[in-house]
Amino acid sequence: MPKSTKVTLGLLQHACSADPKANLKKALALAEKAAKQGAQIICTQELFRSQYFCQAEDHKYFDLAESIPGPSTEAFQKIAKKYGVVIIASLFEKRASGLYHNTAVIIDADGKLLGIYRKMHIPDDPLFYEKFYFTPGDTGFKAWDTKFGKIGVLVCWDQWYPEGARLTAMQGAEILFYPTAIGWHPSEKSEYGVNQHGAWETIQRSHAIANGCYVAATNRIGLEQPIGGDGLEFWGQSFVAGTSGQILAKASTDKEEILLVPVELGKVDVTRTHWPFLRDRRIDAYDNLTKRFID
Repeated sequence: MPKSTKVTLGLLQHACSADPKANLKKALALAEKAAKQGAQIICTQELFRSQYFCQAEDHKYFDLAESIPGPSTEAFQKIAKKYGVVIIASLFEKRASGLYHNTAVIIDADGKLLGIYRKMHIPDDPLFYEKFYFTPGDTGFKAWDTKFGKIGVLVCWDQWYPEGARLTAMQGAEILFYPTAIGWHPSEKSEYGVNQHGAWETIQRSHAIANGCYVAATNRIGLEQPIGGDGLEFWGQSFVAGTSGQILAKASTDKEEILLVPVELGKVDVTRTHWPFLRDRRIDAYDNLTKRFID
């Protein structure tokens, strides 16, 4: 299918309340607004239908999960078809009883569900207790041909792994999207905050450089304390990096906004030709990458 070389991305950054229906309504409204403003590929933040419940290990939060396809998928499909836009939506998937995933749905501009990506890397850190909820993904790393370009989708903790970005780019992805929910522990922010955010942004910019593609990360904002205590202060700053890793646009730390960013897909081929990292990879020397550690 012929593709326009100029594409406008729309990243939806906002706070989340304790009401899943209200959160879905807000995300749908923002997606519709983004489409009206010219966005052609729209991406939600990670698990936008709820506050970030992984701050605690509590079985009640499994009730937040839904089937895919399901009500949220269908609602986004209607918007995609109405406005002719591609949508990436991050959902808490109930695959079967006792089997749950952190999943992104990829919807093409005709409203068709192209496929899903299940988060591959699952963290387990203080207030990020995701292993309690999510089974590691079994879809592998994938790229999809959409009306507006070939895209790859990974999710949050996947951001830190060059292997995921590389394997997705090797399938021809021109843009890597990362729905995200990451923030500071308020008590640690003054000491570690700048370095933590800098590392997060730098590693993703490096994926753009190493693979000659665009990277788009969508993060939430706001202080969330679903279990009390200090909670998590999400740092926002959704951004798009260009094919040389340069920041093309960045959202604020604390404001709800639609980050609209035009990109030129022709620059992917130009960058990969002039910085031919894919050409010069020594695929004969990388066998040990499949090992946990080299003794």
